[in-house]
Amino acid sequence: MRDWQTELGLEPHGEGGHFRRIYTAPGQIATPHGPRAAASSIYYLLDERQPRGLLHRNRSDILHFLIDGGPLEYVTVDREGTLSRTLLGPDDERFLLVPGGWWKASRLVGPARLGLVAEVVTPGFDYADHEFATAAVLDAFPGLSDVLEEFVRR
Repeated sequence: MRDWQTELGLEPHGEGGHFRRIYTAPGQIATPHGPRAAASSIYYLLDERQPRGLLHRNRSDILHFLIDGGPLEYVTVDREGTLSRTLLGPDDERFLLVPGGWWKASRLVGPARLGLVAEVVTPGFDYADHEFATAAVLDAFPGLSDVLEEFVRR
C-alpha cells in the first residue's frame, strides 16, 4: 500500500484525514461574499488512523474524484433535509458532486484501508465559506441525528 500522506506531502485536516491544496486559479470572480478564486483543488486522504471526515458544509460546489482505495461513504444532507449516501470505490461511483450549502461527511467503509480523493471547489475554497456542524444541526434534522451524530465534533 502506498504511503500517500508522505508521497503527496499531506497535512492534518481540521475535519479529519489529511490534505494539501494543489491548485488555486489565478483569476478571481465576484461572489455575494466577496471575491474568490475561480476554482481550487486539494488532495484529501482518509486512512486507518483518520477514517472519518466531520460533517460540514461549504458555500461552493465541490466535485470529488476517487484516485485510490475506497470504498468511502459520503453522507450528504441537502437544503431540504434529505439524506443521501454515496459510495466512492473501485466497484462503485468514482465521482460525486456536493452542491454548495449541502452538509457532507465521509468515512472509510468495509475493508477499506484508505481513500484518496481529489476535490475541485468552484468558486475556489475560502475558510470564510466553511462551517462545521454542531449539535444545532442535529436539532435542525432530528430524524437524521442517529446517522449524523458520529460526524459531529463534541
